[in-house]
Amino acid sequence: MFTYKCLNPIAAIGLNNFPEGYSKVAEDQEADAILVRSAKMHEMEFGPELKCIARAGAGVNNIPLDRCAEQGIVVFNTPGANANGVKELFVFAAIASVRDVIGGISWTKSEAGNPDIAALTEKEKKKFVGHEIMGKTLGVIGLGAIGAKVANTAISLGMKVIGFDAFLNDSMRAALDPLVTIASSNEEVVAAADMITLHVPALPSTVGMINEAMLAHAKDGLIVINLARDTLVDTPSMRKALESGKVAKYFCDFPTGETSDLPNTILSPHLGASTEESEDNCAVMAVQEVTDFLENGNIRNSVNYPSVSLGKREGARFTVCHKASVSADQIAEFLKTEREKTISGMISKTRGDYAYSIFDVDSGCEKCTAALETIDGVIKARILK
Repeated sequence: MFTYKCLNPIAAIGLNNFPEGYSKVAEDQEADAILVRSAKMHEMEFGPELKCIARAGAGVNNIPLDRCAEQGIVVFNTPGANANGVKELFVFAAIASVRDVIGGISWTKSEAGNPDIAALTEKEKKKFVGHEIMGKTLGVIGLGAIGAKVANTAISLGMKVIGFDAFLNDSMRAALDPLVTIASSNEEVVAAADMITLHVPALPSTVGMINEAMLAHAKDGLIVINLARDTLVDTPSMRKALESGKVAKYFCDFPTGETSDLPNTILSPHLGASTEESEDNCAVMAVQEVTDFLENGNIRNSVNYPSVSLGKREGARFTVCHKASVSADQIAEFLKTEREKTISGMISKTRGDYAYSIFDVDSGCEKCTAALETIDGVIKARILK
């Protein structure tokens, strides 16, 4: 029926969700769908049969989103599937940033074999005295699936929480504990917080968002936790803030050449979603998104096309990736007048410069898809029957 290619190991529990008839292929050029985790795709040439890419995870900076949109390739991610794993790492990061448990463990290991270690411990432990997070204010930048879980967990740990999300909607607000204060800007969050945590995607608008100007709003001794993406923090600004004491501790889940020697910094090797449960959840969601798209033409959780669904397909269905400058009514009129199709159901949405439309019709033909693609602004058309 359809073929798929895995660029990275994808959990078997996810791949087992592919229905009978789906087959795994070795060559990229043969695939209807590609499943990926961290493999870099910017230099890849995509085959003519490729219809979609599913990222088993949230970040998609390894995928050329604009080029995919231009070629009518729908890119999915799996928001929320790894949210609990990241939330739990946040709890560790928050505590490790205020209490030097890591330093204490390293000291204990250095005294291995010392028969007097018990007595020495009582003298040395004062070096590792820290603070408690209860009663402190946590600032959460980004209140999506992960940010909401982090905010709610911090409330349960006795912290005060203030958060901001530029795209906050009613459903996101409903997911938050009522004790979470909603700020009007990131600057307001940083100014109020003893600790901030970042949970926004890496976009042109968010690159370097934690910079010298933003940190100027903070109280001295701020703790910064970054489990989202390294590019959100301007490293030279962070170095300066750590050296001056403006930032007391930086916990970053993304070691790089620039971050590897930052003072007062804890680096973990991108462990946010590295749990078996998160990997399983991401794989299952990615496969479900792919199969619904390939079989029914529905889009859920795309990052380069709008979310559009006309439910389970019963008969023939046309799906069309097109520029927003082309209206669904134009396409529908073409199907009715030029191809004599009766349309029983129709839905269309736009996202930026691109749009996606679904048409349920009385009958389908392969020639119609080629004809649709002759319309100026239509990128890719498919017939499902």
